[in-house]
Amino acid sequence: MLSIKNLTHIYPNGVRALDGVDLEVEKGMFGLLGPNGAGKSTLMRSIATLQTPTSGSITFDGLDVIAEPEKLRQTLGYLPQDFGVYPRVSAYDMLDHMAVLKGIASAADRRTTVESLLVQVNLWEVRKKAVAGYSGGMRQRFGIAQALIGRPRLIIVDEPTAGLDPEERNRFLNLLAEIGENVVIILSTHIVEDVSELCPRMAVLAGGKILRQGSPAALIDELKGKVWRRTIAKTDLEACRQEHEVISSRLAAGQTVVHVLSNASPGKDFTAIEGGLEDVYFSTLTASRRAA
Repeated sequence: MLSIKNLTHIYPNGVRALDGVDLEVEKGMFGLLGPNGAGKSTLMRSIATLQTPTSGSITFDGLDVIAEPEKLRQTLGYLPQDFGVYPRVSAYDMLDHMAVLKGIASAADRRTTVESLLVQVNLWEVRKKAVAGYSGGMRQRFGIAQALIGRPRLIIVDEPTAGLDPEERNRFLNLLAEIGENVVIILSTHIVEDVSELCPRMAVLAGGKILRQGSPAALIDELKGKVWRRTIAKTDLEACRQEHEVISSRLAAGQTVVHVLSNASPGKDFTAIEGGLEDVYFSTLTASRRAA
């Protein structure tokens, strides 16, 4: 169990990146959903012991993460949003080097670890190729392989599918789903589909605060009967926003489709629809901006 209580982080320039974050994360996949600049990476770096928060506490299975960061690192796997690699080093040699850094001293144990991980992430056939020459999806799968060295019990992945094509994204998400059955995995992303497809529990983070949390199904159920759709001319969008609580809009065939949040029908041209996790996300952000 990962427990975060009243976590706050203020940067030297005065930016409050985290503002009293409270989270309880159990075994399995947990989705942290939020826009760019919401504080997700700051939270992930704090959990991963890469920076010390201004105040608050983080514990993992009873371990005080802030007081004893070295102990957490022994059981932590971390895939940051961006990671560098040596330009001429093969995937096999990179993983072997990282296994040494993780404390796997025996050459035989390292060989077993590296080979099994390369097979698990489907990189065995390209194990001798330099990671710098990998595609984006292959690099992310390599990133997961290095995060799994040492059989970690807590894994953090930060924006892992950004920039991947649909095929690589599906392959990567399937890999995460397999891993997430036995450990705590925090998936930090701004992509709603990643959370809806993988995570039995989630939270929405924006402005450094947790705005909502729970299971995707329960959060979607809270919007039952409250989401309405209408197709309007693009020129009418601002007027619609003035009259209704528009939570999202998108262009379709030259016209604009709006989703409106309302307890009752907003008008005769609106159609009631089943809300989805995207509606939960956008309605939460809309309410947050309005409150600010």
